[in-house]
Amino acid sequence: MKKQAAIIKVSGRVQGVGFRYNALQKAKELHVTGFAQNRPDGSVLIEAEAESELLIEFVHWCQKGPSWAKVTDIQVSDTLPVGYIDFIIK
Repeated sequence: MKKQAAIIKVSGRVQGVGFRYNALQKAKELHVTGFAQNRPDGSVLIEAEAESELLIEFVHWCQKGPSWAKVTDIQVSDTLPVGYIDFIIK
């Protein structure tokens, strides 16, 4: 299967609630590679690569995040895969 890639910006109560750590766990479970990074505006930026169905499932997870997060907005844009080997927290 061909890898797809997306840039995902998640806004809301997503910093200080374990969002990146939980995204890392979900990414490993779904074989998603890339990274999650807190942004100065309070959002979390994620670059993710995976097979199409797995990437879609990961994006769906990002719409909710862990139970104590409160996602108010998510923006997803397609991008070209760069060949990440693992998923890391920046």
